[in-house]
Amino acid sequence: MSVVTLEGEIIHYEVLGRGRPLIFLHGWVGSWRYWVPTMQSASISFRAYAIDMWGFGDTAKRPAMYTLDEQVKLLENFLESLGIGRIAIIGHGLGAVVGLTFASRHTEIVDRMMLTGMPLESGNVNPRLRSAPVPELVDWLLVKLPVADSARIEAPKADLQAIQSSINELQNIKTLEATQSLSTPCLFVHGQNDPAIEMPSREILNLLPEQAHYVFFEQSGHFPMLDETVKYNRLLSDFLSLSSGESPRNLQLKDEWKRRVR
Repeated sequence: MSVVTLEGEIIHYEVLGRGRPLIFLHGWVGSWRYWVPTMQSASISFRAYAIDMWGFGDTAKRPAMYTLDEQVKLLENFLESLGIGRIAIIGHGLGAVVGLTFASRHTEIVDRMMLTGMPLESGNVNPRLRSAPVPELVDWLLVKLPVADSARIEAPKADLQAIQSSINELQNIKTLEATQSLSTPCLFVHGQNDPAIEMPSREILNLLPEQAHYVFFEQSGHFPMLDETVKYNRLLSDFLSLSSGESPRNLQLKDEWKRRVR
């Protein structure tokens, strides 16, 4: 277990591998732990960091820090504390929102992003995600398979207030506009059977800039990295193999990513 001290509190993270840094940011249900299969795959060529954000996992539970702005500052301070420079971000749900917001403020630091279960509009979030107790959310969103066991055990560590606070703020975050203004290559991934985050409409997808692309996982729910682990890890590997600044739309050239959205 690795920790840094920020704002006088413990921030928990884990790290695997060597190479260029990848930052994994978890979603509203869970902690760093459900990223383990993807981190292990990526760590062959990269140094993979996974952080527990404020109110989740083994990081401090401090309600004053549960705002989206404070979660972004956590990432800023974490990178500064460890002396990490240019990064790729792999975010999910809450982590996708935090990653996109961070990238909009620090375009010079973020080389690329793969964002899963990203609500491009505040109305895309199912109200149940905001109101249900954590154990209910776990049963609702996590598949009942051994691959999800670690996430199922870790998720109840989350402070419900941390979930609610960040979701309530989404109405103030114009994620689609932030995406449109970014020059950073951004690959969006969405489980077609995700009950928590509604799939964006074709009209919204057509507004994405050339540097952004959307891939749907037809057999996945809210956790594509657990529902279709091999496919998810392969997509991440292919995305990370693109040259710096190259559009993820070039991934369409490979048969397994030919699900077009236009």
